[in-house]
Amino acid sequence: MDEEKRIVLVVESDILIRSPLSEYLRECGYHVLEASGATEARQHVEAAATSIDVILADAAGDGGFALASWVRDAHPGVAVILAGSVDKAAEKAGDLCEQGPAIAKPYDHQLVLDRIRRMLASRDRA
Repeated sequence: MDEEKRIVLVVESDILIRSPLSEYLRECGYHVLEASGATEARQHVEAAATSIDVILADAAGDGGFALASWVRDAHPGVAVILAGSVDKAAEKAGDLCEQGPAIAKPYDHQLVLDRIRRMLASRDRA
């Protein structure tokens, strides 16, 4: 299929990154939609008169992982590319945890148990 018939959704909160990338993809013949975050991206996907072929989303950005999961479940024909550095993605995933991802694999079962107990005790005191 020709690039001009392909629709790419670029999901990036930073306009200084999103805009030049989108323009470059347009110059390459793609029809490009832009979203500043996962909520706007979902709206594009749900409202698209024609199906979006590829979503390029910042893994460390606003809901990148959740967006990818939702697309996989709700629109399995849409390809998702999660972009960004692994370090930033891990940091963002760590933000989801109250005290960060401080437990390494392989798991030390006692360490995991102790961490759970400390977190629950801390929450109970609050």
